[in-house]
Amino acid sequence: MAGRLLPRRGELRPMLRLAVPVVVVQVGLMLMGVVDTVMVGHLSAVALAAVALGHLYFFGIGVFAMGTLMVIDPVVAQAAGARDSAGVTRGIQRGVVLAVLLTAPSVVVLLMAGPVLALARQPPELVPLATGYIVRLVPGVLPFFLFIVFRQSLQALRRTRAIVVAIVVANVVNAALNWVLIFGHGAPALGVLGSAWATSISRWVLLGLLLVLAWGHLSPHLRRRVPEVRELAPLRRMLRLGLPIGIQYVLEFGAFALVALMMGWLGTREMAGHQIAINLASLTFMVPLGVGDAASVLVGHAVGRGDSAAARASARAALACGAAFMSCTGLLFLSLPGALARAYSTDAGVVALAAALVPLAGVFQVFDGLQVVAGGILRGLGETRVAMAVNVLGYWLLGLPVSYLLGIRAGWGPVGLWWGLVVGLAVVATVLLTRVRAALRRRQTRVAIDPAEPDARSPMPSTSARE
Repeated sequence: MAGRLLPRRGELRPMLRLAVPVVVVQVGLMLMGVVDTVMVGHLSAVALAAVALGHLYFFGIGVFAMGTLMVIDPVVAQAAGARDSAGVTRGIQRGVVLAVLLTAPSVVVLLMAGPVLALARQPPELVPLATGYIVRLVPGVLPFFLFIVFRQSLQALRRTRAIVVAIVVANVVNAALNWVLIFGHGAPALGVLGSAWATSISRWVLLGLLLVLAWGHLSPHLRRRVPEVRELAPLRRMLRLGLPIGIQYVLEFGAFALVALMMGWLGTREMAGHQIAINLASLTFMVPLGVGDAASVLVGHAVGRGDSAAARASARAALACGAAFMSCTGLLFLSLPGALARAYSTDAGVVALAAALVPLAGVFQVFDGLQVVAGGILRGLGETRVAMAVNVLGYWLLGLPVSYLLGIRAGWGPVGLWWGLVVGLAVVATVLLTRVRAALRRRQTRVAIDPAEPDARSPMPSTSARE
């Protein structure tokens, strides 16, 4: 059985070749937030908690658009696997249209942050700072969404060098601007607001540099005008694939966001300690998230070629990479919680709370890694609705009630809230792995190369009846 489940060396090589740069990009994106958090954390616990609340609100709104744009993974990857250049062009250009359309409602809701946070019963001393932070992130929304479109497209084409260079440079720019704008080195000290301005400016730098570096790969698909790109019917068909991904992201992020809001009911110090622990968990999560993206691309290419054996091999390699990495970080979190917490804050109370939560992050690391990799595999297969339903079950019907009962009703506080996350992640990982195994066994690679086209090619043949 172990021989059937574990990947061979030849299966790991292509996965690692694509996954490593994709992981670097994911970690780079996360590092921008980590740098913001660490630098602001040295101002005060209130500043740290305000940035945590601001990040929470921003990504709570933006995550739907980010998830919906992940539809580019199966569309472009399957078209690339079938060597369909026209299908790749349609996928990229429709991604740009979707990014622009999704920006407008996202900005409107971001500008309503103040009343929403007040209604959510967040600490009064945090709401004005968090609102100011969120409003100053608005100028970076469009470049951030467009970056996602071009990043996913280039990853699907297996052209990742330009993305890596762009994210490294953007991180350097973000750190330098944080140093200048937060603490006032050569400019007025803006504190929390300076961190937000640094992030918005860095996102424009990120998009501009990526376009410059990758123009040779993107220009054939952006310069040639495709008239049918603006037709509503094909866009709706593409959205039918993308919306379940967006809803899945909202459900997953929403569960973590609701736990953070409940943490805010407990107090500012609890919110700050939670932010440290969740920031560490989110940083390590970027690695299996990148592996899941790579799995989506490689499985999508296999679907485009009609190669079911390659799809299974890529899935095995991705799951092994995700589980191995998260096992190592889980041990790290269980072994050094205090040292990790002290890297973020000098407030003894905040550090103590974070050190109590970091080991729980170590407990759910493997579950978290497996569920996101399994989701990437299913996305490559074109199955975008399963993960959405599983998130409802794992997080909203099981995990969040456990968080509320233990953390609020039973009086366990922050630790009780986090045990609900452990339960939710364990359920989601188990069900998604079962679904991946069943889908690969039945070779359910049935989504067309370009689902938005009526003349799309036939999917990979299957030996079993299709659902």
